[in-house]
Amino acid sequence: MVAEPPRLLLLHDGAAGNRRQVTALAGALGLAAEELPLVPRRPWALVAPRRWPGAGHAFGPEFAARLATPPALAFGCGRQAALATRLLRERGSRVVQVLDPRLPPRHWDLVVAPHHDGLHGDNVLGLHGSLNPVDADWLAAARAAWPAGAAAASPRRVLLLGAPTAACRWDAAMLDAALDLLLAAQAGDGGTLLVTASRRTPAPLVARLRARLAGRGTVWATPADGPNPYPGWLGWAEHLVVTPDSANLLSEAAATAVPLSILAPDRASGRLRGLLAQLLESGRARPLAAGLAPWPVRPWTETAQLAARLAERLGLQLPPGSAAQAAAMAAAAASS
Repeated sequence: MVAEPPRLLLLHDGAAGNRRQVTALAGALGLAAEELPLVPRRPWALVAPRRWPGAGHAFGPEFAARLATPPALAFGCGRQAALATRLLRERGSRVVQVLDPRLPPRHWDLVVAPHHDGLHGDNVLGLHGSLNPVDADWLAAARAAWPAGAAAASPRRVLLLGAPTAACRWDAAMLDAALDLLLAAQAGDGGTLLVTASRRTPAPLVARLRARLAGRGTVWATPADGPNPYPGWLGWAEHLVVTPDSANLLSEAAATAVPLSILAPDRASGRLRGLLAQLLESGRARPLAAGLAPWPVRPWTETAQLAARLAERLGLQLPPGSAAQAAAMAAAAASS
């Protein structure tokens, strides 16, 4: 008799990057899950994940109801979710916190943190970059769902834009230099240039893109441009160029099997600088300034392997056909 999967609750603050990580982890495990976006309340939101008196009221009545009937298992990502998972653990849930919670890991059953966070402990599982769903199967499904990409002239170069931040101050001049390089390459080989912006990309930069690429490339920036082609373009890309401001964007690009060039990697600071150093020093990525000549790469696809390790640590039964089960079987075969 096959055991029922554990009741799994996914907690995040609604930020796309945090949601992406917990859903990717649940997906790799093949576990049915329910999401609960948190609505933080003051004063607890200001000090999370530190626990102040009355913290059971930190996220409103819906979360308070979950505390009364806690799930068997909960995954959280981000600082607010770290408080929520702490509270659930006190009620008997097993909990996994994604990203460094900035408190000792002992408050959680397991903590999943990227190597560049520098977090260590007996219950810490590390990986390069961030959790994401991108692997060969995901990319194949993306191509199948976006068949028009097959007709785009090769080489297909895709520019993925985030936004300048306080920790990563790239600017319009750097974007112009990147476009100069990409357009010159396109003029030389007749390839296709595709650009996706994020919700964070400033409107003036989007306008600049549209003006520069009119008639020479395709830009997606808002729903007015049609359905978001990001998965399909990632699947069909033959060379990716990414801005240096988002660990999630960099990690998903690194999970593909194509060369990855990073615009102005020296502009990043703090922990993100550590991730960029790992990408460059490992040879998985190169600075865009080094040119667009291709080179052989090895994808960074660690989510399934990490999920398998997590399942082993928590004693979870992996559903047949899950990515984590396949990773566990591959690891067992390699060690035999």
